Amino acid sequence: MAKTRLTPFSKILIVILLVGGIGFLLMKLRDPGVQNTIGNLGNNDGKSKEGYKEIINVGVVTWGGYAGGQYFNKGFEPNAESRFYKDYGFKVKFQVIDDFDASRDAFKNGEIDLMWATIDAFPTEVEGLSQYEPQVAFQADWSRGGDAIVSRRGINRVSDLRGKKIAVAPMTPSHSFLIWLLEAGDMTTSDVTIVEVPSAIDAADAFKSNTVDAAVVWSPDDEDCVSKVAGARVLESTRNASHIIADVFIAKKKFIEENKEQLRKLYEGWMKGASELNQSETKKQEAAKILAEGLGMPEDFCYNAINNVRLTTHGDNKNFFGLNSSYAGVTGEELYNKMKAKYDALGYGTAGAKSWRLLASKEIVTGVELAGAEHSAEQMKQFTEVNDDIRNKEALSTKRLSINFRTGEFMLDENAKQLIDLQFVPIAKAFSNSRIRVEGNTDNVGSKATNKTLSAKRAQSVADYLIQQHNMPVSRIITVGNGPDKPVPGCESNATADCKAKNRRTDFELVND
Repeated sequence: MAKTRLTPFSKILIVILLVGGIGFLLMKLRDPGVQNTIGNLGNNDGKSKEGYKEIINVGVVTWGGYAGGQYFNKGFEPNAESRFYKDYGFKVKFQVIDDFDASRDAFKNGEIDLMWATIDAFPTEVEGLSQYEPQVAFQADWSRGGDAIVSRRGINRVSDLRGKKIAVAPMTPSHSFLIWLLEAGDMTTSDVTIVEVPSAIDAADAFKSNTVDAAVVWSPDDEDCVSKVAGARVLESTRNASHIIADVFIAKKKFIEENKEQLRKLYEGWMKGASELNQSETKKQEAAKILAEGLGMPEDFCYNAINNVRLTTHGDNKNFFGLNSSYAGVTGEELYNKMKAKYDALGYGTAGAKSWRLLASKEIVTGVELAGAEHSAEQMKQFTEVNDDIRNKEALSTKRLSINFRTGEFMLDENAKQLIDLQFVPIAKAFSNSRIRVEGNTDNVGSKATNKTLSAKRAQSVADYLIQQHNMPVSRIITVGNGPDKPVPGCESNATADCKAKNRRTDFELVND
């Protein structure tokens, strides 16, 4: 058979095709997506050559507290510009799932690897997730103004809520916030009428429709409520109630075990992003643009949303997980255990929820080292020196404790210290941006002048204990000695032994600057 010869033109055409094909192949090889695909050849689990999952899926809601991770990721979608990809070799996708049930279904089905939750409300769902062995991986933020209680004209103190109708979404952070606030005012949810609504957005609608006296809402709905309801006010927000609502991310135990090193890198990058935003208004504006695109919300809304939280740092996480022995603030374990008991007492059946020790995956945080002031924990608020205006300002709430002193004495005994520890210190720590006023009161036995002096010493004794034992700032605490001048209503005459006992009390009040 005769051989076929290639013409010169055919040879040139073949060379051109070969060069073009090689060029195209080289161009594709430079594409990160193709690199990942090649790296995954031979791996059926979609992992990179480093053993990392190609994309970590994070379930979030419309909230500013996740900005650290979204900013570090340069957006909500997986992308080649993401610092998670550039620095660590994997991609991250943030899926906005505002519907609570849908977010939980996505977690159960494996559509998301990390699920948002708040530690205060988490006890209500732990048992229902038990088959997935949920683990708390890390903390993203503390709410600092993102949650608020709005009230109608004439409701200026917590005690004014007694008997009133309050709209709240049950078993949510809003519900937790209300429970804490009522406790600070010596009340419980049985002292008010709870109007259950599906969400904080619905609570705001109920308030604006004049069907309730107060509502627990999200920002910026608090401002909207105040502007649209004549005489309305923000009774309290998490700017003062600073350590009640803590956003965390939950992962399945199996997922953590199989992806531990990658989760540490995710956490490390997230904390770097959070610290940068905490340090720079310019970067916070940049993050607001990222959130605006990802959430489909206005930029100013997103900027305010970021400012309504404390983006937690590595140092904050060490405090939250109880890894800092000198930390005297609220830990995740304390908050979880308290709310577990509170919700169980309200009939929500949380007694069977697993213990914190079985839920807290501390090894993600302990496996990361981040040094420098930008990664340090948040410092306590610096209060100005107490003046007469502050001393006499109306309190937001009053909690009365009958602390027994020996006749004529003012030193605290061990029983008194235990009572303060159990009944007031958790409130003082949760509302860490509010001042504390300690008022000493007596019955009418003895001279008025003597009782005034004695009650002032007793109040100071309590203040000294809070400062020395619980590391509370000196300038935060106001002390007042009332003597017999502020008897309990109904016991003005001190006519009975019972009334005298009620009047020999210490009032703990929260006062906002």
